[in-house]
Amino acid sequence: MALLTASWAVDGILLLMPFTAFLYYLLTRNYKYWAKRGVMEIPRTPLLGNFGDCMLGRTSPSEHLHGLYNKSKGLPYMGFYIFNKPYFLARDPDLVKHILVKDFHVFADRHVTADEIHDRLGYANPFLIKNPEWKMLRTKLTTIFTTGKLKKMFDLMLLIAKDLEQHLNALNLEGNGKAIELKDLSANFTTDMIASTSFGLSVKSLENPKAPFREAGREIFGYSLRRSLEFMIIFFLPEYIKYTRPKFLGRNASEFLRNVFWDVINERIKSKQKRNDLIDLLIELREKHGNDKDMKGFDFNGDDLVAQASGFFVGGFETSSSTMSFTLYELALHPEIQKTLRNEIHEALEESGGKITYEMVMTLPYLDMVISETLRKYPPLGFLDRVTCQDYKVPNSDLVLEKGTPVYIPMMGIHHDPEYYPDPDKYDPLRFTEENKRKRPNMTYFPFGDGPHNCFGSRLGLMQSKLGVVQVIKDYEVTPCDKTTVPMVLDPRGLTTTAQGGLYVKFRKLTTAAG
Repeated sequence: MALLTASWAVDGILLLMPFTAFLYYLLTRNYKYWAKRGVMEIPRTPLLGNFGDCMLGRTSPSEHLHGLYNKSKGLPYMGFYIFNKPYFLARDPDLVKHILVKDFHVFADRHVTADEIHDRLGYANPFLIKNPEWKMLRTKLTTIFTTGKLKKMFDLMLLIAKDLEQHLNALNLEGNGKAIELKDLSANFTTDMIASTSFGLSVKSLENPKAPFREAGREIFGYSLRRSLEFMIIFFLPEYIKYTRPKFLGRNASEFLRNVFWDVINERIKSKQKRNDLIDLLIELREKHGNDKDMKGFDFNGDDLVAQASGFFVGGFETSSSTMSFTLYELALHPEIQKTLRNEIHEALEESGGKITYEMVMTLPYLDMVISETLRKYPPLGFLDRVTCQDYKVPNSDLVLEKGTPVYIPMMGIHHDPEYYPDPDKYDPLRFTEENKRKRPNMTYFPFGDGPHNCFGSRLGLMQSKLGVVQVIKDYEVTPCDKTTVPMVLDPRGLTTTAQGGLYVKFRKLTTAAG
């Protein structure tokens, strides 16, 4: 005797039918969601939607969104799906301006989300935290980036630049020179800089590439299957966080950074030393607001406090190292650009008596154009994300985005659009002369985002990248070698813009100041 009928087979069919019906509902409930609203969409697979290649590690999210941008050429926006959930892709510069600036109150939060309960180092990170806590944090943390404080940080950076000089000298790069992997060199350099300027730590990554801080950085941006899945869930599928409990920084790195930063904070409190850096600011905020009951959803203590330090560490070393390494790669491929930049640097050094100064690094016009072109071609994170906090009528249309709709802006696509940047794969710093910048439409270049939610550490990041490039190019010629990949191939597993197989060029010590 079966459970429901006289036959086990019939029972099985009856029990399977509701499950099958529910699965069918899940897979089809948003069928043609965008098409029914008059929005372009492309065919999707029943299970993975339009994001299958990303899920399977065949293409990076930035390049995938770039591809969607190209497929919707001539349109202000399009729709796509991850699994069966509708996502909105904004591609028109005027619409992008509405999302990032004019209608910011509707798009004040990012879609990216970490686990609020089990991953406070991720959830309270300045990059991920939601409103109203984000607005409060932004106001308080930006005080670390005043011009006066940046100049004091620059003095500490010069010490790390000297370490880079000594490291390269020890490699004996005279004569024919040697091949060097740029991303690791640059990451070692920027890790040492952010540790020194923001936390008062000497971590010596240049001296020891396996130093604990550097190893933590490698884990955070490693491309193991686990890390790729964690980033995919946090950035694109946050509704699955409660089931999977991913760690934004990775498990080992989270524990390491938690322990290190509490040691630094406690030691600073004990010694009463003042360095006017991020740690001093965090201690001050903890003393003022650590027991503030009005701070709902956030506490200037515990992991919420450490999340600010770890967030600065992650953003501070990764974006700067990416910009520095891609710049040196392109300079190796374009000797005429490298020569022009070196001449500008040497002329500035002659005027300053051979000293690298804050004003020099931040005001050299051709250096700024070179770095800007690198950030156009290789933005560290090639997309921006937002989520609607209320229903939103898209300007100049009848389309209404429902509350909770994820919105993505394909930065990589806009930065490579030939309408704004003719021959976009060509590396050309002259795109960023003052005249050419004025000619381009607004919201066609935003490597650090734009509007109230832009990257408030961008000046620090630019300063680090520029100083690294100056330190190398003033003394060394970089050229292609046997391991140099041309054209560039980006790692399909990377959340951030990363070269597949590394970035190799040859360094050769210059024999004269003129190069």
